[in-house]
Amino acid sequence: MNKAELVEAVQANLGGDTSKRAAGDALDAVLGAIAKGVKKGNVQIIGFGTFKVASRKARMGRNPKTGESMKIKASKTVRFVPSAALKESV
Repeated sequence: MNKAELVEAVQANLGGDTSKRAAGDALDAVLGAIAKGVKKGNVQIIGFGTFKVASRKARMGRNPKTGESMKIKASKTVRFVPSAALKESV
């Protein structure tokens, strides 16, 4: 499912009088709030899952083009841990 399909699903769930624009704006607001919340810490949505910030350690990698070894810097990434309810529904 891509974003356009998700907007259509939100529109269908909100009812026939809701426009695609309003559904898209609602989806953008939710995604924006999650992105801002993850910057501050974990974002937990009961019944869906938790978005967490995880740290990646520095490591050695390989340049796929030249095969040369290179150092990859430490970084942060976002991890998603699904809730038990979401796992059961799949």
